[in-house]
Amino acid sequence: MRYAASDRAAATGAVPAMAIKILIAGGFGVGKTTMVGTISEIRPLHTEELLSDRGVGVDDVSGVETKTTTTVALDFGRITVREGLWLYLFGTPGQDRFWFMWDELALGALGAVVLADTRRLQDCFPAVDYFEQRGLPFVVAVNCFEGARRHDPDKIRRALGLDGVAPIVLCDVRDRNSVKEVLTTLVTYSVGGNFS
Repeated sequence: MRYAASDRAAATGAVPAMAIKILIAGGFGVGKTTMVGTISEIRPLHTEELLSDRGVGVDDVSGVETKTTTTVALDFGRITVREGLWLYLFGTPGQDRFWFMWDELALGALGAVVLADTRRLQDCFPAVDYFEQRGLPFVVAVNCFEGARRHDPDKIRRALGLDGVAPIVLCDVRDRNSVKEVLTTLVTYSVGGNFS
């Protein structure tokens, strides 16, 4: 069955429109919401809620004690690469109790960015495991927080137990060009088929 939109594209020789879905994952308070907000050309959709006493004893806020809100469903942003080509960014919730949503969010994704904080590197292990188990290509983007010690990407790779294939990029999620570099690295890596 053919549709009017595809008929028009064929008649004009235009490339059909395409949207590429990318996940932004990682631990609690690592910068996922900030990353989506920094790069999105539209006002991003955030499902931020105030932290409440229900999370006490459940959510580990060590290292992010000043954080007052958390993503409870997803963050969403969009980037136009060129006419007819968009990147849709879906930020996942960081706490364990919201991981049931990851399977739905991951459907149809080209790849994922796993945000990491070297002060709490263990917080990104579940995201790395999740994408490795599903064969979804990902890059590790180390968010270089002020006051955090900088580490060589090879040392981070060893600490994460990565096999040497997934790219590791140092970034600042508050800087648009830095986020653009992370996303460019992910798309290039994912399309290049350099994953197992």
